[in-house]
Amino acid sequence: MSTSPTLQQLHVQWVTPENFRRYGQVIFASLDGKADDAEDANLNLQNGTPRFYIIRLEKRGRKFHKITRHVQCTQCLGSLAGKDWLIAVCPPNNQVKEPALEEIAAFRIPGNCFIKLHEGTWHAGPYFEHEAVDFYNLELADTNVVDHFTHDFLKSHQLEFEMV
Repeated sequence: MSTSPTLQQLHVQWVTPENFRRYGQVIFASLDGKADDAEDANLNLQNGTPRFYIIRLEKRGRKFHKITRHVQCTQCLGSLAGKDWLIAVCPPNNQVKEPALEEIAAFRIPGNCFIKLHEGTWHAGPYFEHEAVDFYNLELADTNVVDHFTHDFLKSHQLEFEMV
């Protein structure tokens, strides 16, 4: 007899550079000519060929049961056309093969910025309720082939998450 999955709600908070620091960086527009500083994305793309591309995603909702990480590079995501979106994250800990359940957090990302995920940050998303959203993505060309580690909470904990 199989048991039904438990639905755990994650309260979504608006992203800020301070509340997202454990997972990565939030990058907002700056004036042209500003010198490089700590507000700029600190990238690690040295382990391969960088890939910058646009992906179109269809309506995704707010539920997930899988979470992924990339340990060899940083990843940058942002929406086009000013659309806000959601992401769930868990801080990197590359000595452990599973995300820490108690440390998963959910954020709303406004359409006027992008996020950079630290190497090893677990992430589920982008999620949104728009019909479709185009996202730009910066990672390595082979990230999803050689550096893509996914944890399935349905298999490990009979658990699904909903961002509310």
